Amino acid sequence: MNTFDRYGPDVLAGSSPSSHRPTKSTPVELGLGMVLEDAMSGYVGAVVGAEKTTAGVVVNLEDRAGKVRAFPLGPGFLLEGEPVDITLPTKKKSAPSRTASGSRAVGDTRARVARGSRIWVEGKHDAELVEKIWGDDLRIEGVVVEPLGGLDDVADKLAAFGPDKDHRVGVLADHLVSGTKESKIAEAVRGDPRYRDVVHIIGHPYVDIWQAVKPHAVGIREWPVVPRGEDWKTGILARLGWPHADHRDVARGWVRILGKVSTIADVEPTLSGRVEELIDFVTVG
Repeated sequence: MNTFDRYGPDVLAGSSPSSHRPTKSTPVELGLGMVLEDAMSGYVGAVVGAEKTTAGVVVNLEDRAGKVRAFPLGPGFLLEGEPVDITLPTKKKSAPSRTASGSRAVGDTRARVARGSRIWVEGKHDAELVEKIWGDDLRIEGVVVEPLGGLDDVADKLAAFGPDKDHRVGVLADHLVSGTKESKIAEAVRGDPRYRDVVHIIGHPYVDIWQAVKPHAVGIREWPVVPRGEDWKTGILARLGWPHADHRDVARGWVRILGKVSTIADVEPTLSGRVEELIDFVTVG
């Protein structure tokens, strides 16, 4: 069981059961990280995999507490509040010539066994965005991306991990600007002689990883401004006119945003440059 909160404080808690399963559903291909609700039980979780059983194919959903439940593949799910019939992804006939990050695709090359180095990001949404764009590259390099659940505990996590020249750690921090609490944490890590040359902590200036997605990719002119003291994500959803009542709406809002991201061109260079710097750092040698 993971020791960190994959979903943070804003998504995937339980919900009240729907009164009945929908009778008309739109076919949708299964995707990792997709947030689904089982319409019969009201259970909400992110897709963490699928597997064959004696009874057929089941979808594994993980809720905010880290609990995983299996549900039969097919109809009976809600995606962004709409009834869907979940199907297995269709196999692509040929590999793309380029990955989403713009790197040359390597066809049938197998992913390496994890090399021991890690890239840590602050939360689940950060990890999903990095996976969507750089996932192919990271699998080839054998690098694992893990959410921290926040930067506050990074010193303790580094002490437990014990980075060295063969087990490097790159850390991508949200809102790493001068004078913030996050910048002070980063400086403390950089100044620790144990981590010289084996830990690289770097940040982007955005309040949240959502803001690193280019507005035009989402279909808006610019990201709204949310006043200090107001929850940023629900404030963004409210100003965009999207549902924003609770954590489930936040989860669905992120699925909607992430669904608009296809390539590195859909995120700000301020983010993409940082991620690629970390990939270079942890893959040295």
